[in-house]
Amino acid sequence: MSWEKCIRLLGGWSAYEPGNVEVREASEDGPREVWIALDRKASRYLCSGCGKLRPRYHDAEEREIRDLPILGVPVRLFLWRFRVACPTCGPRLEALDWLDPRSRVTRRMAEDVARLCRVLPIKHVAERCGLDWHTVKAIDKAWLERTLPPLDMMGVDKLIMDEFAIHKGHRYATIITDADTRKVLWVGRGRGKEAVRPFFESIGLEARQRIHAVAMDMHAPFEVEVRAQCPAAEIVYDLFHVVMKFGREVIDRVRIDEANRVRKDKVARKVVKGSKWLLLANRENLTEPSHRVRLKELLEANQALMTVYLLKDDLKQLWGYSREGWARRAWNDWLARAMESGIAPLKAFARNLTKRIDGVLAQCRWKLNTSVLEGMNNKVKVLKRMAYGFRDDDYFFLKIKAAFPGKAR
Repeated sequence: MSWEKCIRLLGGWSAYEPGNVEVREASEDGPREVWIALDRKASRYLCSGCGKLRPRYHDAEEREIRDLPILGVPVRLFLWRFRVACPTCGPRLEALDWLDPRSRVTRRMAEDVARLCRVLPIKHVAERCGLDWHTVKAIDKAWLERTLPPLDMMGVDKLIMDEFAIHKGHRYATIITDADTRKVLWVGRGRGKEAVRPFFESIGLEARQRIHAVAMDMHAPFEVEVRAQCPAAEIVYDLFHVVMKFGREVIDRVRIDEANRVRKDKVARKVVKGSKWLLLANRENLTEPSHRVRLKELLEANQALMTVYLLKDDLKQLWGYSREGWARRAWNDWLARAMESGIAPLKAFARNLTKRIDGVLAQCRWKLNTSVLEGMNNKVKVLKRMAYGFRDDDYFFLKIKAAFPGKAR
């Protein structure tokens, strides 16, 4: 079977048929390529405005279009692109089912590029397909905009909110997820009240009234906006963030204070200063026997560190209760021990948490947490590394939505 016959069978270029086919051998100017001249075969033109066939065209312009490779050999198409003389719409570009308006690649090649962009950095896709970096990015972004479904809040009654870093320098974005399906509903730059307000305004009053619970960290602007927008929703504080806050404000502060207290003893000071990761890590994650021995010796030698370390583990137990009464009694016991400890950072943390304890105890009714989002954050970091960073927020947020389509209800 000849080249021409194979190409005619495989082409799929409606309104056109292959004419001259030329195999251009590799040279200093570029790799081996197949050049195909497409001849017009249809006598009428489909208006992209009204969708009707018209007998005349207004003008035509010669175009060079990239198509999928044939047996690994790049393909270039050469054709005349027509503007329809439509009496209803005026001059309009002809609608073709295989080529988007103003596109320089066929739809099937654009789909292939977008598929590759799911697993490869743009730079690598551009090199593989012989396209410019900006062309690949534009193709992928347009494909995501066309294929991602619109925001659907049907059946959504529980949300998870969290922020993640976009760039260095404390620049953040907020991500909102359906707690049941793990589908990313919305991503926006910033982490203040004004940053998340567009999400609540976009879903409408009826959807906001259906929200029963929202899991979040102890970020006050999130809480204020949720209470204003979803008055029926309960705030549920996440275990991970509360414990992380305890580690930062209590354990790390006490560790520094203790290191300063023994600063004249260089050996003891070095042991305390180098213990941060041991004190913040979960005990079950210390798999090395030497690490467990080192932690044991550290706690036995320092009463203040022993106290805050044990209270950290006891604080985590609050998230294990299924009845609020039991959880509240456990909290009252924890609070009493914290206030009697005499450790200033611990007492300050306990006083602050007392004001927001309802958000901790709400987990007895709503088993929600943002640990799912922590896993998502890791994948978001992978997306950023693959792209060597994103300069286009809209494109980055589309990539995040595509990466987390959610599971069926």
